[in-house]
Amino acid sequence: MQQSARSVAGFWILAAVLLAAMASSSVPSPIYPVYAAEWHLTPLMLTAVFAIYVAGLLVTMLVAGRLSDHVGRKPVLFAGGLLLVASLVLFTRADGLTALIVDRIVQGVAVGLLIGALGAALIDHSLERFPSLAGVLNGAVPPFALATGALSSGALVEWGPAPEQLVYVVFGALLLVLVIALVVVPERVTRRPGALRSLRPTVSVPRDSRVLFPSVAGSLVASWALGGLFLSLVPSALGAVFGIRDHFAAGALIAVVTGVGGLTGLAIQRLDTRRSLLLGLVALIVGPIVTVSFVFAHSLPGLVVGSAIAGIGFGAGFQAPLRMLLATAAPTHRAGLLSTIYIVSYLAFGVPAVVAGLVEPAFGFVPVLAGYGAFIVLAAATALVLQLVSVRRAVVEEQAASVVERTATGSVRTCPERGAAAAD
Repeated sequence: MQQSARSVAGFWILAAVLLAAMASSSVPSPIYPVYAAEWHLTPLMLTAVFAIYVAGLLVTMLVAGRLSDHVGRKPVLFAGGLLLVASLVLFTRADGLTALIVDRIVQGVAVGLLIGALGAALIDHSLERFPSLAGVLNGAVPPFALATGALSSGALVEWGPAPEQLVYVVFGALLLVLVIALVVVPERVTRRPGALRSLRPTVSVPRDSRVLFPSVAGSLVASWALGGLFLSLVPSALGAVFGIRDHFAAGALIAVVTGVGGLTGLAIQRLDTRRSLLLGLVALIVGPIVTVSFVFAHSLPGLVVGSAIAGIGFGAGFQAPLRMLLATAAPTHRAGLLSTIYIVSYLAFGVPAVVAGLVEPAFGFVPVLAGYGAFIVLAAATALVLQLVSVRRAVVEEQAASVVERTATGSVRTCPERGAAAAD
């Protein structure tokens, strides 16, 4: 049966919602210096604001990550979308640290509701002509979205009126339109029992994905820890090390990493996923080393080059394991698996940034930046070793199977001769 026009339209609406929702999560980052100057916020306070968003998102995914597998995608999408619009409205009225923390909690809960359901819904409506595109967009859209949010916010804060309100109004209006457009999207999930049981906090990895998940988790950790590094610390290097206070420059530096990551996700869609993963892991090792080295050397062009290399790692290091894991999941387990992937990813995204914020006053900005980079390199190097061992084991097993097959074939061919000899 040919795919309906509603399903095709629904696919693109869902992709747009994913882009806008993820972009909204990076919108506050370029505005933090404005808040800090106006409300006298310390780096530790800003780190707490960052952490509280991640905490709200993670708790929501732990509790509601599998809910759309039971009640349907659209109820969860409507609830998450409207809550996200409400959080952006709250940001326009923020007047201090307490309000900022509350706003980020609401935003984290909303994005946590949306992520798993959106990714699963995209796969539910995969385009018949391009069946692999849903998996590609699940991996490529988040980096593009972070770039879009950071660039838009940086530009509007630097050159637009009402720097603390305008960007939230723009994204809130866009999201409201997209949430209304979800009416067009057909529901592909049949309601089934167990919705209340699914709300028990749990990390759900389907049985068919359990062998693969541990071997690719290191890549998820390294890629999203790198994302946290660039959203929390590296833009501050522009001011602390290079003396650049331009808000758009901070957004642009974030966009170098996330934009290159998104382009990498699109570029590797036809490449073997195992090779894509190895490419990502190598870039996740080289990128942070180059970036931190040029921060020490006070070289801005070098910092941009290191950021671009890191972006390759961010894109391939997330896209490849995501595609590998989604290929193992049945439709009724997709949202739960996606939520687990994002739980691991956002833990890596948030926890190192919080630790960096706590220790920065004692050790200084640049040493903490170097330690953060070393953590990413260690995680990526460990994952790379595991992958190389896995590849080697697979080659050995394939060679052994080939030898067994040749031996069995040879035995069958010699049987008549042995029978004849016995008869003689």
